[in-house]
Amino acid sequence: MTLRKYAGLGALLPLAMPGLALADEAAAPVLNSGDTAWMLISSALVLLMTIPGLALFYGGMVRAKNVLSIMMQCFAITALISILWVVYGYSLAFDTVGMEKGVVNFASFVGGLDKAFLSGLTSTGLTSAAALFPESIFVMFQMTFAIITPALIVGAFAERMKFSAMLIFTALWFTLVYAPIAHMVWSGDGGLLWDWGVLDFAGGTVVHINAGIAGLVACIVLGKRKGYPTAAMAPHNLGYTLIGAALLWVGWFGFNAGSAAAANGTAGMAMLVTQIATAAAALGWMFAEWITHGKPSALGIASGVVAGLVAVTPAAGTCGPMGAIVIGLAAGVICFFAATSLKRAVGYDDSLDAFGVHAVGGIVGALLTGVFAAPALGGFGTVTDIGAQLFTQFKGVAFTIVYTGIVSFVILKVLDLVMGLRVTEEEETVGLDLSLHNERGYNL
Repeated sequence: MTLRKYAGLGALLPLAMPGLALADEAAAPVLNSGDTAWMLISSALVLLMTIPGLALFYGGMVRAKNVLSIMMQCFAITALISILWVVYGYSLAFDTVGMEKGVVNFASFVGGLDKAFLSGLTSTGLTSAAALFPESIFVMFQMTFAIITPALIVGAFAERMKFSAMLIFTALWFTLVYAPIAHMVWSGDGGLLWDWGVLDFAGGTVVHINAGIAGLVACIVLGKRKGYPTAAMAPHNLGYTLIGAALLWVGWFGFNAGSAAAANGTAGMAMLVTQIATAAAALGWMFAEWITHGKPSALGIASGVVAGLVAVTPAAGTCGPMGAIVIGLAAGVICFFAATSLKRAVGYDDSLDAFGVHAVGGIVGALLTGVFAAPALGGFGTVTDIGAQLFTQFKGVAFTIVYTGIVSFVILKVLDLVMGLRVTEEEETVGLDLSLHNERGYNL
């Protein structure tokens, strides 16, 4: 069994796992066209999740006067992160120079700049001896993960952050938070959380807990929207939201099944458990809302879908079908109460429930991965001591929460002092579409 079957994709890089190199040069690895085709498709599917998926999902949930602003943010983040990934992001996340298994040094936390501007990348070079597709596809695949993570955050501060501040925050957060966390979890032997043994197949900690905690910090630092919670702030177009959720659901197969980095049995099982957990979470949220509020809602089932997708992400490579049902049901019910009762009780204005769905769902999934990766409970991982693995998962979750929370807070506070984070009251009243972009989503 290979490590890549049970953890992140960083282990696939040749520098991350030099031991995978073949001793006999005559038996050099040869490109696998099936794996290559699958990874090309997976990369496109994950990009589909941000544009148009997330753009529509979020766009439908804001008020009509802000629909273009939220979609614009998704497009701008996609473009910005794509360039930053090429310039230095890929290097910070996956450069493994100086890493050594069991040794904690600077390289355990973040990569260097040896791969800056994609130095050394060729059209024929393979990802590794265990991942028989071009490294260029690995760069693209991981780029789509780096794109969607900061895009998720915008849901927490929707309808009130300056566009300029959002761009600079995204760049700094990507540099100081996303790239280091991705490196620690996925870069292979010598990475801090990797060496701890944290299981995160497709990004429960790296993407969802990371983004959700940053979102919570951001919405608290910016403060509540004008009129919240007394003014009506209902979603203006739930049709958009449902279409967006559907695109996220379909795109997520690239997210999870693509993380197997091959067209193999692990990818097949990851696809199956992703569907099962998502369905269970959708039903869990729907019935929890039905029992609590008297009626099931379209927004509720769409939110349940995303909660299930989030929760199964870290477990997709190791849990079995029955584990997926439990993970999905738990995520659907817990995220429902986090996005409703908890939010009301604490009083923060997480506009589109980035924290309630992504952070909470990610935490549920990350912890339960430690349970259902065990073969004794139908999993396909190597976990024999569930208690020990659960503690390891907890350490990974706690570290991510603390690191992301502190660094995100510092970034936001510095930006607020330097340029201000929030639009004026007048601009917020008019709506960001007109005040920041001089456009209307609807000319009726």
